[in-house]
Amino acid sequence: MFKRLLSFYKTSQPSGVKVPAEKIDGYYKKLRIQAFIAGTLGYSLYYVCRTSLNVMKQPIIDSGFLNATQLGLIGACLYWAYAAGKFVNGFLADHSNIKKFMATGLIVSAVANFVMGILGMSDGAAGVASSVMLVTFAVMWAINGWSQSMGAAPAIISLSRWFPLRIRGTFYGFFSASHNFGEGLSFIFVSLLVSAAGWQWGFFGAAIAGVVGVILIMLWLHDTPESKGLPSIEVLAGEKQEASKEEEVSKADAGRIQKAVLRNPGVWILALSSAFMYMSRYAINEWGMFFLQKVKGFGLEEAAMIIAVNTVAGILGTVCAGWISDTVFKGDRKWPALTAGIMESVALVLFLYGGDGWLVNILAMSLFGIAIGVLICFVGGLMAVDLVPRKATGAALGIVGLASYIAAGLMNVISGWLIDGNAVKDAVTGEILQYDFTYVSIFWVGAAVIAFLLPILNWKRKKMEI
Repeated sequence: MFKRLLSFYKTSQPSGVKVPAEKIDGYYKKLRIQAFIAGTLGYSLYYVCRTSLNVMKQPIIDSGFLNATQLGLIGACLYWAYAAGKFVNGFLADHSNIKKFMATGLIVSAVANFVMGILGMSDGAAGVASSVMLVTFAVMWAINGWSQSMGAAPAIISLSRWFPLRIRGTFYGFFSASHNFGEGLSFIFVSLLVSAAGWQWGFFGAAIAGVVGVILIMLWLHDTPESKGLPSIEVLAGEKQEASKEEEVSKADAGRIQKAVLRNPGVWILALSSAFMYMSRYAINEWGMFFLQKVKGFGLEEAAMIIAVNTVAGILGTVCAGWISDTVFKGDRKWPALTAGIMESVALVLFLYGGDGWLVNILAMSLFGIAIGVLICFVGGLMAVDLVPRKATGAALGIVGLASYIAAGLMNVISGWLIDGNAVKDAVTGEILQYDFTYVSIFWVGAAVIAFLLPILNWKRKKMEI
């Protein structure tokens, strides 16, 4: 059974039928663009399945189904499972059929959303205890977190397998905006369903989006050029396969380098910086709508539209980040990262303390989204990669990713506890009359400030030698 499963997910064998020489170029370019569209849009729909709960927090709390502390714990389960899955599934994806691997993760995520919608529908009729529902939701959301970790690796591997080096960076920049598309779609599409039919339908809507993504992946995300009767990407791109000094390093030396990365304080400084940045990033994605509804008096659809501005603006920051650092700053990431960090902190203060006008909140989310887009590229990846040899790229990204999503989970737990713990309650019934975001706002802003201060410690640090 296990062998059969491994065989099912194994990288495709080269096709016995070869494409005629005169048709290779056109066929290759057609499949290449299909793989890019499927990987990018498929990962966007992964995000709809990941962020659906964020849209439903206020109606779930108002219904008495779960409270803010419980929702914080449930959200943390997703991030912690995702952090662990990033390590495991990243390695597995390198040796897998990326079409089957990515489709499997998304169908499991869609099923998890569907089951949670069913549980939400059945609670009133079944009279299930709140503690049982909390545990069930936490387990399902953890399963969703693990399956979510099966999305990014195969999508990025498809760029490596199908695109030549000379244009891979450009397409990677556009792919990096996929999470912004997904988050924006989630805030708009899911919120409309919730407003029209109830919060349970938000989960059903996310499940439908996931199924659409699975169909797209199965139709267009091709595994390798060789499996479609084409030559290898190196042959197609006319790239020379020259082994560099780093690529000739033995397996034993590669292991030694990765261990050295674990002891590199510069990588850990960036991992901590990314962790605090992810706290402030997901504070808005997870709790921003709830804040707008409870503190500033916006309706569900209005709050969703304002938070969606953040995700749309993030596309600009993500796509332009690499180009800005390469052309304006000549590969130096520290100044654009510092500028973006300060911008993010200012935008967060503006959002939390700037009043309830449409203009000020849209401006805050625009600045926040652009800044986060830049920071995800730099603090969340490139700056750590710049510090280590190529052979240790995965190790550096693994450390940063693990720290980032553990922190996102902690943010959810702490935020839910602070929101519930400082709410004004009726002395007799215990019903929450008003939410006080004073302390949780300080927590969020503090995280953003620490995030942009930490990388300053690395400004004079040189790249690690082999």
